[in-house]
Amino acid sequence: MGQPLQKRTQFDPGSSMQVPERKRGLGSEIWKHRKEYLAISPFYILFAVFGLFPILFSMYLSFQKWDGIGVMTFNGLNNYQFMVTDPEFWKAVGNTLLIWIYSTIPMLFFALIIAFLLNASFVRFRTFFRIGYFLPNVTSLVAVAIVFSTVFSNNYGLLNYFLSLFGISPVEWLNKTWGIQLAVSIMVIWRWVGYNAIIYLAGLQSIPTVLYEAAKIDGATGIQSFFRITIPNLRPIILFTVITSTIGGMQIFTESQVLVGNDGGVSGGGLTIVLYLYREAFVNNYFGYGSAVGWGMFILIALFSIFNWRVVQGGGAKDE
Repeated sequence: MGQPLQKRTQFDPGSSMQVPERKRGLGSEIWKHRKEYLAISPFYILFAVFGLFPILFSMYLSFQKWDGIGVMTFNGLNNYQFMVTDPEFWKAVGNTLLIWIYSTIPMLFFALIIAFLLNASFVRFRTFFRIGYFLPNVTSLVAVAIVFSTVFSNNYGLLNYFLSLFGISPVEWLNKTWGIQLAVSIMVIWRWVGYNAIIYLAGLQSIPTVLYEAAKIDGATGIQSFFRITIPNLRPIILFTVITSTIGGMQIFTESQVLVGNDGGVSGGGLTIVLYLYREAFVNNYFGYGSAVGWGMFILIALFSIFNWRVVQGGGAKDE
């Protein structure tokens, strides 16, 4: 048998014995692999400049009073105190939650149905339909908002034209709180249902077909297979779409801003959290307060995401 491996040693000129080589420091290791670090440095430099610095600066700015041009003045917790006592902020939070409910639940439901149909063997031209359902997601959001503004126009909208064909009086969609929220929700559904359907489709295709074949042999119906096989196996995918939809739903801005303006339309029905932040920071030039609203929104999104995660995971634990 061969000799056991010896630790690498280095020779000390002042001694006749060999001593173990010292471990390299962090600096020497970085210098040794400097070419590799240099190759990946552009990403980290760009992230530090355009990602990390704005985040840290916004936290610092949230404790300041600043109009974007003059000298900053330390404001302590006044920005946060005003935020939690401002009725318009909570109105924006309520509008955002309502739009999220109106859009996310139907969106994920339709996405699951579309994915199930696209995965069915009897559907022809499936690739064509997959591309078609995904196209709204890559369409310019400003262009989509302009198109939907013509659809929901109070006087000459396409929707009111179809209602007139059935003798129904025109509805002033953009002059009512529920009408504005409905229009924004439909825009969100139209844009994101295909994206989530593709994600669900990938999850469906990862489920082994032997499970469905075994269930069919045991006499299970299609509905039973859907709720006993499809839904449990798709639970991680459903959790992912719920969390991403929550994060996206809490950040709705362009739809409301293009559709009804910076104030959220009549009675502020379309005033979302991000639109409120934009108005205070970039219209009214309260950059310190706008930063505080941004961090408040971050906390709300984190809490709401954790709540949704616990609900979905809790439902899964009961089923198991």
